[in-house]
Amino acid sequence: MKTTCIALDLDRTTLDGRGRLSAANRAAIEDAVESGIQVVVASGRALASLPADILAVKGIRYAVTSNGAAVYDLYTGTCLKQYKLTGRSVRMIQELAKDSKAVYEAFIDGTAYADQAYVKDPVAFGASPSAISYIQSTRIPVDDMTGFLARHREELDCLDVVVGDPEQKSKLLKLFQDKADDIYVTSSVEQLLEISYKDCGKHSGVRFLLEYLGLSADGLAAFGDADNDVDLLSYAAVGIAVSNATERCRRAADYVTRSNEEDGVAYGIRNLLAQNGKED
Repeated sequence: MKTTCIALDLDRTTLDGRGRLSAANRAAIEDAVESGIQVVVASGRALASLPADILAVKGIRYAVTSNGAAVYDLYTGTCLKQYKLTGRSVRMIQELAKDSKAVYEAFIDGTAYADQAYVKDPVAFGASPSAISYIQSTRIPVDDMTGFLARHREELDCLDVVVGDPEQKSKLLKLFQDKADDIYVTSSVEQLLEISYKDCGKHSGVRFLLEYLGLSADGLAAFGDADNDVDLLSYAAVGIAVSNATERCRRAADYVTRSNEEDGVAYGIRNLLAQNGKED
């Protein structure tokens, strides 16, 4: 079946290592839009963190944000679909993580807040040096995150637990999955456990958009690089991982394209457009 919708993960997939959209990727996306394909964002980023390079591309109207916690019409700023964590789950997550050295990022209506210590020195909490600028430019630092979460417990789109130690991260993941029955847990980078309501996930947000736009999942192609893209690539008719993707992401994909530094998204889109041409 012809490709009618393309869902794009952003960081380390559509964007290069500097968080920028290459000329080749931009041209391929614009050609896909020109051909009638609906191109949508499917990101772990919150609305306020979406990069200007992506927002400037004509034809990208819809965005699945915060791993499916919220879906937006970017042209109007309207939130089309939104989930919130339950206060009970937020309290439980805090309780389960209290003996760890974890800190938090919290997302409310598309705005990202983070523990002040993490914003000041992300690398100390496991972030890569290349992520420093992104974290510091998109997070509002909070001095008392415990108090902040207590005040906003019922308002969170999602909650990130920042834990730099891989062993501690695995232990917390198991605890969260065993003890909390209404959360969706995933990870896009090594230092994060990203937690949202149980019905979230990029695949959930994209499925909603397809229904909203009257499109069939049989025409969906999706690109990704990380564990939080696994469900989306498995759901898509054509799941495409960039070559720099995690092992789980590559296993979930139907195809592996070039890396994000080699315009893998452009290469994949060109192949999809060529296949569409064959089916005309």
